[in-house]
Amino acid sequence: MFFKPNNNIVSRIFDRQIRTPAPGTAVNNARRFYENILPSYTLYNVDFPDNSFRKFTDDGHFLISFSRNHQDLIVYRPKWLSFSYKDEEEEACNDSRDLPSKATRFDSFFTQLYCVSLASSNEFICKDFFLYVESNQFGLFATQTVQVYDAPNVEGAIHGVPSVEKITFHLVRLEDGVVLDEKVFCNDFVNLAHSMGVFLYDDLLAIMSLRYQTIHILQIRDSGNLVDVRAIGEFCRDDDELFLNSHAQYMVNLNKVKQQEMGFNQADNGSILSHQIRGGSFLSGIKQRLLSFIFRGIWKDETDHSLRVQGIKKFYFHFQDYVDLIMWKVQFLDRHHLLIKFGSVDGGVSRNADQHPAFFAVYNMETTEFIAFYQNSADELYNLFERFGDHFHATSRNLLYMNFISSHSNNIYALEQLRSSKTKASSFTLFVKKMMTSLPFSCQSQSPSPYFDQSLFRFDEKLISATDRHRQSTEHPIKFISRRHPNTLKFKIKPGPEAGGADGQTKKISSFLFHPILPLALSIQHTLLQPCVVNIHFRR
Repeated sequence: MFFKPNNNIVSRIFDRQIRTPAPGTAVNNARRFYENILPSYTLYNVDFPDNSFRKFTDDGHFLISFSRNHQDLIVYRPKWLSFSYKDEEEEACNDSRDLPSKATRFDSFFTQLYCVSLASSNEFICKDFFLYVESNQFGLFATQTVQVYDAPNVEGAIHGVPSVEKITFHLVRLEDGVVLDEKVFCNDFVNLAHSMGVFLYDDLLAIMSLRYQTIHILQIRDSGNLVDVRAIGEFCRDDDELFLNSHAQYMVNLNKVKQQEMGFNQADNGSILSHQIRGGSFLSGIKQRLLSFIFRGIWKDETDHSLRVQGIKKFYFHFQDYVDLIMWKVQFLDRHHLLIKFGSVDGGVSRNADQHPAFFAVYNMETTEFIAFYQNSADELYNLFERFGDHFHATSRNLLYMNFISSHSNNIYALEQLRSSKTKASSFTLFVKKMMTSLPFSCQSQSPSPYFDQSLFRFDEKLISATDRHRQSTEHPIKFISRRHPNTLKFKIKPGPEAGGADGQTKKISSFLFHPILPLALSIQHTLLQPCVVNIHFRR
């Protein structure tokens, strides 16, 4: 006899006691409890501190926020709601399903741990930038001065890239707010919006200097120190600069000997030659590696002599285009390999880089060699992206729960959605370019909350998703539908006032902060020239 399974929480707990899940499915089975533990109750328009809320840390221990003047870091500890009734309050609350007034405050859910000033008077905190080192509970924050768009040309700097007088990265111990170390970049430019110019992998940190075209690799020590490991750009190996300087000095001495033999006495020639050898006559080390990889690839791939000649001609025809490429963005694929995005100067500083040509390269830091190079319309790159998408989401090997963020590589529903978009696309080449704009992925840009697990819930990704981005707000609640029971509404998230906005024409933007473990979420609705509306969604 077969019994229809009961999916209420009591039945699930009883089933967990008497059954052993199949090997490798224990975590997936445990996550199904979230189908019953839902943030289905909403407190509307909560009286909250006048802060700019950033996100929950990936382990759920802290809520990060900044002061409105972008000078102070304010950190909260999430706590679960607890309250008690008086006799008359209990009767009233039972009738209206309302909570007592003390339980509807922001501080009933969060405890402020501290407030720390990070920025000086002429600096401000970059509110879109925050990275979390879970192993040590460190937080990485950034402050900077105002951008200068018409910065004067400086040797080694890329013309057309803005300059920032001072960018400071602060490593903070989140438990008590102590600033452990700082790293300062002067007259440089790092794209800090949504952490695009910085990538964290385990204890390694990659910072992309757009202005000086250098990838700075740092290590975050357990002691809380930021230690320089290497800089990839003008030089690739640690002794490249020493070798070039030695060679320059040798050439200067050789030139002096030749002048003496020929009877010339031109003292300035030596310094000019030295500058030419060490300076503008050479491409940067990373660009030299890239050009040689492209050339050798053409030479090895084409065995037919005439086709090889055509390929070499094409290479030299586009030679200057390759030389003009700059590094836009970088991410770790593992501890030794970097995925680097190349493009034009305009695309590197533009908010919308979709219209600019782009290339992707895989670089081995240990051997200082490129091992792959693709244009953003390459079929081979898209096939790798579709089949092995999780490899582009490089996360720490110690963070098991981060492996359950839904992607088309680990979730059949996400894969079906991707293939549906590919089928509907009018041009496959344009579709590939559109998909490749997301690479390299921004670090820690997706929420690990189980309510974004597409094997558990279905929702409109135009209105809400795991990706850390603002969304256009809607007057209608966002529905989360059960995957296993397609017609069953599990819960709803409604940003803004309970009765809706008075002016339906005003553009509203919403952001959502989901706790990675608890059935707890914040929805924050932003309206131009009006105060924010913060709602708290939780399981009552």
